[in-house]
Amino acid sequence: MSDYSTMVDTVDGTVSRQIFVSENVYRDELEHLFSRAWLFVGHESQIPKPGDFFQSRMGEESVLLCRDRTGIIHVFLNTCRHRGMKVCRYDEGNTPLFTCPYHAWTFALDGKLVGVPMADKLYDGVLDRSRWGLIEVAQMANYKGAIFATWDSSAPSFETYLGEARSQLDIVLDCRDGRPGGSEVLSGIQKWVVPSNWKFGTENFMGDTYHNVSHRSVDLVGISPNARSGMKGRRSDEISGTEHVWFAYPEGHGIHSMVLPEENWYVEAFRDSPVVEEYFRHCYEERKKRLGPERSRWVGLVGSIFPNTSFHARQPRSLFVWHPHGPQTMEVWRFYLVDADAPAEVKDFLRHYYMRYSGPAGMTEQDDMENWNYATAASAGTIARRYPYNYQQSLHATRPGHFGSAPESTQITEQNSRNFYARWADYVSGRDWDALIGVRG
Repeated sequence: MSDYSTMVDTVDGTVSRQIFVSENVYRDELEHLFSRAWLFVGHESQIPKPGDFFQSRMGEESVLLCRDRTGIIHVFLNTCRHRGMKVCRYDEGNTPLFTCPYHAWTFALDGKLVGVPMADKLYDGVLDRSRWGLIEVAQMANYKGAIFATWDSSAPSFETYLGEARSQLDIVLDCRDGRPGGSEVLSGIQKWVVPSNWKFGTENFMGDTYHNVSHRSVDLVGISPNARSGMKGRRSDEISGTEHVWFAYPEGHGIHSMVLPEENWYVEAFRDSPVVEEYFRHCYEERKKRLGPERSRWVGLVGSIFPNTSFHARQPRSLFVWHPHGPQTMEVWRFYLVDADAPAEVKDFLRHYYMRYSGPAGMTEQDDMENWNYATAASAGTIARRYPYNYQQSLHATRPGHFGSAPESTQITEQNSRNFYARWADYVSGRDWDALIGVRG
């Protein structure tokens, strides 16, 4: 097994270009990383009723997120145990059974094999149906509606895997008024293929604000929820005066978050719609009451949960996954979130804003994709790949935990990326779980 720590030098702050283009590296990622890490599969709001299903992915492999007849949620590998055909070829829907279109083996929503054509005659008592049900993930977690799963039965619990990043993920999944959980996915998700290595997406959303020059044209045009009111930029100015903090969690997660000033005043962020503005003003006041003066000061921005799930915490509120399609290609999935009990006008307003900002037609996302596409192509160059990338930004500016135990920075930094690639190297090198969650001897 290869030792990939030689490709990631966190002391000097360099990373080999090979890890973005090598087929051998990619195969080790599938074998040792995506087969073990906790991966985002979908949201419970996508399968509200018994029989509902959503076809998702874990690494390169198709999986089914479904709710059985008793209401229990499952995640199954989407492959028939007979000859491997997908037992479901639809993106989402409702069904009483999954029937393979190749030889018609049929599976119940709890994964049990319940139908085999001509079973008595052709299998003559040798087929033990209890052995040939759908393959279920080793562990699944429903965290405030977000469904994560792992193929590794020895993996730590999802909350242990999250570590202190949990409080930052909460900002994404909790209601805007501070109630725990309560989010839902707006109908439909966006999917598109990008000629880029999946890791560029993950590291970008760990807090790379250094690249904001890329979005200069979007900022000049103005697509924010206050755009019609004359405000330029991608977002409303609701975070004026905040302290920016970058967290490099030992499990490999990286978060860019913010702390509001102690005065913690409300900033009108949705002036283009009086109804939406009133809703968010109410949520702000309620959140302050529920969480108290200190906790309510935290407002998320962006972050990545190792290895390939990222988020916008507020504007535009969303979860997205960088699915690997090969060393130089990925498929991006965007799940847009709103409070489930938000008024219809609020949901509709946010839907239009989310689409202006994100996705293949979103103005900001197009800038990012162009950067990552060129970076991936450059990593493959015969001469270029001999030279590592520089990750030395704020190399000595990280302080011990002030807001928690994770190392943090209050200036633009690549510490989150260095930390991510160090943990990545541990996974693809096949290290044990103590190393993978940052426990060092």
